[in-house]
Amino acid sequence: MASRADNIASNLSLANFSKATELKNRIWFTIGALVVFRFLSFVPLPGVNPLILSSLYDQTRGGILDLFNTFSGGSLERMSLIALGVMPYITSSIVVQLAAALHPSLAALKKEGGAGRQKLNQYTRYGTVFLCAIQGWFLAAGLESFGAQSGLQAVVDPGIMFRIVAVISLVGGTMFLMWLGEQITSRGIGNGVSLIIMAGIVAQFPTFVTNMGKGYSEGSIATGTIIGFLVGGIAVILFICFMERAQRRLLIQYPKRATQRGMMQADRSHLPLKLNTAGVIPPIFASSLLLLPLTITQFAGNSVSTDTTFGSILQTILQYLQHGQPIYMALYAAGIIFFSFFYTAIVFNPEETAENLKRNGGFIPGIRPGKRTEEYLDFVLTRITVIGAMYLTIVCVIPEWGIAQTGVPLFLGGTSLLIVVNVTVDTISQIQSHLLAHQYGDLIKKAKLKGRLR
Repeated sequence: MASRADNIASNLSLANFSKATELKNRIWFTIGALVVFRFLSFVPLPGVNPLILSSLYDQTRGGILDLFNTFSGGSLERMSLIALGVMPYITSSIVVQLAAALHPSLAALKKEGGAGRQKLNQYTRYGTVFLCAIQGWFLAAGLESFGAQSGLQAVVDPGIMFRIVAVISLVGGTMFLMWLGEQITSRGIGNGVSLIIMAGIVAQFPTFVTNMGKGYSEGSIATGTIIGFLVGGIAVILFICFMERAQRRLLIQYPKRATQRGMMQADRSHLPLKLNTAGVIPPIFASSLLLLPLTITQFAGNSVSTDTTFGSILQTILQYLQHGQPIYMALYAAGIIFFSFFYTAIVFNPEETAENLKRNGGFIPGIRPGKRTEEYLDFVLTRITVIGAMYLTIVCVIPEWGIAQTGVPLFLGGTSLLIVVNVTVDTISQIQSHLLAHQYGDLIKKAKLKGRLR
């Protein structure tokens, strides 16, 4: 017989949404924060001519900067205060997490609980400022020489003062985005940084539709190509939804316990292990690590003469690491596979899970509690992570290769679709959790009221 909790979960409806005041406040806060993010993406850097910059950027479309521009919601194209987006913060968090896994003192900090996590977060912020300063300096230097061959000047008054002001502005913009993401996580719905990235990608959808229509009217994009990408996009979305909900359920047996009627009954439960435990983190991490050196190389190459040895090396790197090139795809796939295993090891600890099961008297049938359970959990998790890593690689790499071959804009890329679908599903799940908690609260209040009346 289904319990009261099961009935509530099965009959969960958005009809009670108007009664959940806290949930509505969280949603409105999230929407307001994302609106602020979109407004900031239209505020240009001091000393930059937006009209000339727009015409110059149109001449360089189709490269790696398009991917960066997609993740930043068009901020790079407009060279706004948040042109770097949250990628420096993500790159810094990767470095700190890798260091915490390898360095003993940082690993000890991680085990200290809340205080240790705060210390690691502080190191992440310091690393974000450092990376923003480096990327901002190369970005400002590249802007000064951007368009020199065509006789256009994107910077009104180039010089050392412009570079300093640009670096300060870009660092401030990224740090504000980082703070905004933390506020969304604590006071809103969902993961703040992921929502900011998703909002930037979704904001590019009107531009994608416009470019597709323009290409179709000019004859550069065939009707079959458009239909093929639309059908492929829908198929990829359905495949992502299926794989994200796929899980391996391990049976957990508990010893027999006496019930209220004096009977002995054994409890059973399941330990769900998601096929893709790492979620959307591996492609984001892999993209951010590739974008960091490529952005510096791209803008440094604009200010370096190709006649010199250094300039020719930069041009060679840019040529081989362009979007759609085999080396870029290979590095991207390797990064996704690596971070799938790395982040899964961070999120799920087999030793801790086995210890908790042993402490509560639970065990997996046929597996002895303790060390054997830990080895079995690690065995199962490793093998389903292989499938999860393959799924992420296929979803992210193959559509990107197809886009590079056909020249269709990057919005329909597998990485973009994966981020949008994954973050949307996670946000809806959190909204349902808040609604379920609200219904539980009403149930408890009614039970207390009946108890007083008796």
